[in-house]
Amino acid sequence: MIKLIATDMDGTLLNASHEITPENIEAIKYAQSKGVTVVIATGRAFYEANGPVSVTDLKVPYICLNGAEVRDESFNIIHTSCLNKEMSDFIQNKLKQEGIYYQVYTNRSIYTEDPEKDLAIYVDIIKHAGQHADEAIIRRHIQSRIDKGTLKVVPSYDQIDDVPGELIMKILAFDTDLEKLARVKQELAEHVNLAVSSSSVGNIEITNAEAQKGTALAAIAEQLHIDMKDVMAVGDNMNDASMLERAGYPVAMANGLQAIKDLATFTTDSNEESGVAKAIYHVLEQSER
Repeated sequence: MIKLIATDMDGTLLNASHEITPENIEAIKYAQSKGVTVVIATGRAFYEANGPVSVTDLKVPYICLNGAEVRDESFNIIHTSCLNKEMSDFIQNKLKQEGIYYQVYTNRSIYTEDPEKDLAIYVDIIKHAGQHADEAIIRRHIQSRIDKGTLKVVPSYDQIDDVPGELIMKILAFDTDLEKLARVKQELAEHVNLAVSSSSVGNIEITNAEAQKGTALAAIAEQLHIDMKDVMAVGDNMNDASMLERAGYPVAMANGLQAIKDLATFTTDSNEESGVAKAIYHVLEQSER
């Protein structure tokens, strides 16, 4: 019987407008009314993950930054796994050597050295995926993040080391040369203390090896005395693989990668069709038989 559900955000719980549909909201509430704990598991930092949820009346725990940070329903931090200086320097030096642009995610903000480079990368990645990239909209989105303070522009990432209490949680790298990106991803993954995944075409996400969605989800399940066979996980991309591999009920989105579908028990509808809601109703109905 399902007792715990974890859902990814982008490409899964959120539609293309980065909103949680009314159908998904109602399905989550329905699951909660049945005593099921629903957790959001995302590559986003909490200060950006909470935005789409805050406009609803949902209360859920969060697995953020692919597991580098876990928060309870009241937003209290209950676990962190950061990148120490040796790990961070190793990653950044490798990316610089390869000419791969990256952003640095900390417990407080996302840092960029060049917003114009961010813009060019986002446009290229969207176009590479065969979608229309509206540069004006992307530019406004980047500027809004800067205005809110969630995205900070610095002349050098070296400045982060000088900020008291600032912890590097994740490094997000971008490149349109997918072969180079795959090679560097493999090289970084050989570091025993690092976890490397992807949340979309053209990026790699690097965290502490302990910071993986599956690891964080298993820890939450253990805390709640729930067996992983009674856990459902829903996702669409490779940073969701670790939780689908561990969950008793792994579910893939119709818009997800084939590699994720191969891990799943079944595939639900796309994020534009409230696939999370349909998966919740389907699995809860099955488990109640």
